[in-house]
Amino acid sequence: MGFMIRQIDEQAKLPDEITLDALGAAVPHTVVQAVVAEQGVAEHRRRKLPAEVALLLSVVMNLFTHDSLDQVLVKLLKGLRFIWPDPTFVPASKGAVCQARYRLGAPPTVALFHRVCQPMATAATPAAFLCGLRLMAIDGTTEDVPDTPANGDVFGRHTGARGDSAFPQVQGVYLLECGTHAIVDAGFWPCHTSERVGGLRLLRSVTAGMLLLWDRGFHSFDMAQRTRATGAHFLGRLPSHVQLTPYQRLADGSSLAQLAPADYQRRKAGERLVVRVITYTFTDPARPGYGETHRLMTSLLEAEGSPALELACAYHERWEIELAIDEIDTHQRLLRHPLRSQKPVGVIQELYGLLVAHYVVRRVMHEAALQVGIDPDRLSFINAMRLICDAIPEFQMVAPEQQAFLYQRLLWDIARYQLPKRDTRLHPRVVKRKMSNFHLKRGEHRQWPQPSMTVRAAVTILN
Repeated sequence: MGFMIRQIDEQAKLPDEITLDALGAAVPHTVVQAVVAEQGVAEHRRRKLPAEVALLLSVVMNLFTHDSLDQVLVKLLKGLRFIWPDPTFVPASKGAVCQARYRLGAPPTVALFHRVCQPMATAATPAAFLCGLRLMAIDGTTEDVPDTPANGDVFGRHTGARGDSAFPQVQGVYLLECGTHAIVDAGFWPCHTSERVGGLRLLRSVTAGMLLLWDRGFHSFDMAQRTRATGAHFLGRLPSHVQLTPYQRLADGSSLAQLAPADYQRRKAGERLVVRVITYTFTDPARPGYGETHRLMTSLLEAEGSPALELACAYHERWEIELAIDEIDTHQRLLRHPLRSQKPVGVIQELYGLLVAHYVVRRVMHEAALQVGIDPDRLSFINAMRLICDAIPEFQMVAPEQQAFLYQRLLWDIARYQLPKRDTRLHPRVVKRKMSNFHLKRGEHRQWPQPSMTVRAAVTILN
């Protein structure tokens, strides 16, 4: 049985019929309407681009990042225009779209992000949990924004011996669910804001039953203490200057120590936090850090339930957040171009819309992976995004009662594009650009030595 065409009431108005049914499971239209009502941005008179449509545009523009705003609107209306009774309907112009965006503002998109983007992994999701705890990671990144006086004044730009950076930049900090690459919280600040400030802020979304992974740049007594106050556990890398004296050795080679705050008055008052220190090294000469000593700090104090080797290997799952940032910057946003928005309010709106769009793709990929019983990492992000973009007009044209069948077909199509299992390989941290802190990429980097063993096989716990 084929699909039936959706029937449109002759009295209906096209703006009222615009929905993203292809993304309905992740972004239900009822949620979009609720956000618009809660934020008080609904119009008293019905416009050609009402607030609900502008809110959807703030998301869809980050799926069609290579198109101008008026072309994004054309693609959002593509399916409806095909079946609309009045073939002479003309979409709004690019100027009208820009006005609608700034009339909407940033708060509704931020509110939609917080309503929609929640942890999605289940017990059936491979590699999403460790020791019964949901694996989460936190990390920061910077994004280039258009070089306008307003953006420069609000966000600032980095300076160095060679002068100011080419573009103003935004400092972003993300909280990610490792097993699904779902970014469940984020914050954006001027570029000179410390990542630690953002990390402490995002602890608002960390809850009991989570294991939070962070790099040494986020290490602090307050970060550890506040994470434990949420009921969650943490696993982070210790900076080299932090010295912890062990007072008890455990059977797996780890040790217990007391972490003190950096502030003298607080240390004098006796503030302390008991942590477990895991020291390890790599025995594979091809791995970065070979022969060096690496130290982890965790709030999981019992060796029986959380062996040191398991935690040392699990810490490297933190790299999943780097892969998610690469998905957003390289494949979704197109890294060579800064964001679109000329004004700070548009920048914030665009960034949160970008994260909602990424979450939507990852949500559909997670459902597709569960259907075939594989890790979501095995599915192609690029192909999933393209299939979802192609499906938007199809869902607008098909009869509502058949959308569930169409969604099922979309999941099977996404599940067909499976990636091979990850190889035990790595690449040198070099760049082709001249102005960089990394070494220049040369001919010898093209045949870089590759690891001969997995992370688990290479880790050796040190007593």
